[in-house]
Amino acid sequence: MTKLSFGAHPYLLGFDQLERLVERTAKGSDAYPPYNIEQRGEDAFRITLAVAGFREEDLAITLEDRALVIRGRQSEEDSERLFLHRGIAARAFQRSFVLAEGVEVAAATIENGLLHVDLNRAPPETIVQTIPIERK
Repeated sequence: MTKLSFGAHPYLLGFDQLERLVERTAKGSDAYPPYNIEQRGEDAFRITLAVAGFREEDLAITLEDRALVIRGRQSEEDSERLFLHRGIAARAFQRSFVLAEGVEVAAATIENGLLHVDLNRAPPETIVQTIPIERK
């Protein structure tokens, strides 16, 4: 029995990259840091990550091939501190979100230990094109 993949369907021409995006998204699913995704309008979204203990300069937000990548790395300020118990996570993280075509990052803010990344989706342009038929 042959498995027909989503990107190989005969009516979906040029969508082979979509299958790779889905596979790439499914790979990196770590639970840290926790996050929310909320819809804030018809074409507006907000991703909120719990980044308590991270300063603004400890965080980096980049767009890499339609993937929104958020990284955090805390710097060890005082190596002379002796912890009797260390229950607050201070580990580095990387969280990726694949963005659909037309979705852009509008703003990023940090407030009360929460990093907010606002996204907007531009409405697609309607294009009608007539293709001439040539006789050979």
